[in-house]
Amino acid sequence: MTHIGYTISSEEHGPNELVDHAVRAERAGFEFASISDHYHPWISQQGNAPFVWSTLGGVARATDDLPVGVGVNCPIMRMHPAIVAQAAATAATMFEGDFFLGVGTGERLNEHVTGEHWPEHAVRTEMLEEAVEIIRKLWQGGQQSYYGDHFTVENARLYTLPEDPPDIIVSAYGKRAAQAAAELGDGFWSVGPQDTVETWEEAGGEGPRYSQMTVCYAEDEEDAIDTAHEWWPNSALAGELNSQLPTPTHFEQACEMVTREDIAEGSIVTDPDPETHIENVEQFADAGYDHVYVHQIGPDQESFFRFYEEEVLPEVE
Repeated sequence: MTHIGYTISSEEHGPNELVDHAVRAERAGFEFASISDHYHPWISQQGNAPFVWSTLGGVARATDDLPVGVGVNCPIMRMHPAIVAQAAATAATMFEGDFFLGVGTGERLNEHVTGEHWPEHAVRTEMLEEAVEIIRKLWQGGQQSYYGDHFTVENARLYTLPEDPPDIIVSAYGKRAAQAAAELGDGFWSVGPQDTVETWEEAGGEGPRYSQMTVCYAEDEEDAIDTAHEWWPNSALAGELNSQLPTPTHFEQACEMVTREDIAEGSIVTDPDPETHIENVEQFADAGYDHVYVHQIGPDQESFFRFYEEEVLPEVE
């Protein structure tokens, strides 16, 4: 069975709008939501990047029983893992168990802001392994200390803890990262139906498998392509640019190479035919993902909600 979720896009909307979107997503029939954790938007046109943990408090109080996860947090630079452990424990308490924590090795765009050196991926993976160990240790309760190669925790105790610790879902895009995710996490996280989930499974990974499907719904496909090109051209950037560029300005410079045709021929679903959206969800399911969360690009979220509520969600099994 494929569970369909909604992307609460922190890069494109302010915190109050994001809370409203979560409420609307629950009413439309989405089964869960993922909220992005960014310090900057990818490009300035997107225009937002509220503090995810504050927004989560609003979502928790405004929704009834919508499971929500952070997709994904980088607990190794901008925020120390001891602070992430506290933030996630509070969120899980407010959601009364309907919360999960996605973690990954991050993007320079968000993590360089404290002035720390941006290490290569292998080092960031080592840091993530320590961070997850710290988070789990603090969720056990009691006073805890930790002395690792990358992090130190001294005499820390979390007094606000949920009844059960939330799942930690680990993001991965390459083979080595997928193998590490299998050892670290309670599930797998990706964007797009990437086949790295197979590597994760072969390495012994167990649990839910999350992936994002990016769409831009409009009644006219040409309008959808225009909107996607204006608001989310970064989807067409190849290679490791997404993890290496430091500012929205750099992304804007890189996105000057992205044409409208790149968007039309790329992975963003712009066809307004509901069968196309259903078929794309099925592609994710066939690739091994049991949780697919849908990101609607652009300001018009209400048309998307009506479209999915009436024509897509009832047809997805």
